[in-house]
Amino acid sequence: DAKGTAMSVSTASDVTYADIVAARARIDGGIIRTSCQESAALSELCGATIFCKTEYLQRTGSFKERGARNALLLLDAAMRKRGVIAASAGNHALALAYHGRELSIPITVVMPKGAPLVKQTRCHAFGAKVVLHGQNIAEAKVKADEIAVEEKLTYIHGFNDAAIISGAGTIGLEIIEQVKNVDAIIVPVGGAGLIAGLAIAVKEKNPRVKVIGVEPERCPSLHNALQAGHPVDAWHGATLADGLAVPQVGDRAFALARERVDEVVTVREEHIALAILRILELEKGVVEGAGAVGLAAFLAGKLNSLHGKRVAIVLCGGNIDPMMLTRVIERGVVLDERMAQFTAVISDRPGGLAELAATIAHVGASVKQIEHDRTFGGADVSTVMVKCTLEVRDGDHLSQLRAALVAKGIRIISESKPLED
Repeated sequence: DAKGTAMSVSTASDVTYADIVAARARIDGGIIRTSCQESAALSELCGATIFCKTEYLQRTGSFKERGARNALLLLDAAMRKRGVIAASAGNHALALAYHGRELSIPITVVMPKGAPLVKQTRCHAFGAKVVLHGQNIAEAKVKADEIAVEEKLTYIHGFNDAAIISGAGTIGLEIIEQVKNVDAIIVPVGGAGLIAGLAIAVKEKNPRVKVIGVEPERCPSLHNALQAGHPVDAWHGATLADGLAVPQVGDRAFALARERVDEVVTVREEHIALAILRILELEKGVVEGAGAVGLAAFLAGKLNSLHGKRVAIVLCGGNIDPMMLTRVIERGVVLDERMAQFTAVISDRPGGLAELAATIAHVGASVKQIEHDRTFGGADVSTVMVKCTLEVRDGDHLSQLRAALVAKGIRIISESKPLED
């Protein structure tokens, strides 16, 4: 076919519960049946009984392996020989690259230029051909479509393909089996393929279970589509949840999800950062922004209706760039009021700095860094400005420190705050 080929078919009605059950049997042994265990720490934090579906523990670090393997196994011999192409911000690309290598199928992936370096590197390591193009997934797809035609490759859509949706739906089957009497399942939403497949499986098994989607506020694709009644462009800028930065949900995924999803909420960047930090500290798990949005919705107060309920959160991916993780941890600690930075005026006479340090030590705070500024300290040459970066326990501890400094006559002239999203 000189125009290239596609796995998807034209209607949404053909993606059924039976397709998901068949996909489960097809991919069995090729993917990990991840755990979905109760988290005492997150339960206490959220006011609900929380179960974590640990899809970030798949071999390539995300749920995308389920759909990718299912789609590759459905290729005929000629398609397998020519190879497959896809546009992906990373996780779909990784999944195809890994399972393509396992099944001896050539893989080409087109990634946005800003795709995390860790994902680019791993795709190369799995033997895929990586093409960088565009600023987002929509622009990358345009390039992938061109290459599919030129090289006669099969295009496998990352979230709108019938086989991809069916594979993702197997998560829903597992959660229903793993969590007795589950009341709700919280699902990250990008292109809506995951929530569409999961909702089909869950609503067939137990219609009373609520399926709730969570999107970054900067890219509310499903939220906007539901309001408009059809897929619309919802790109508002880069997000920490880069795996969910899909400007427009798939038409098939939307048609399947709209009648089955109970609610969709959006979360701000600061709550995503805090959620990554909470999972790291409380669950000892490393997730990317997309994997953390479910918990972020609880932290943002968007899911208060689920207090006291049994709730499964899909931690869908863990492929966060190590350098980004470092910045997220630091930002999360600041948002958590466990790190503070302020500028104070102290005496430039002997003992002035010692008194500041002693006051900080007395209240139990820890000095991370102190910088002197004599040149721009003002007209009073007997004083000096010092910028202090400190570690504290929480906001109350920081308030105690402020009061102690004031009591010693140390004047705080400015205090750094995290920028608003």
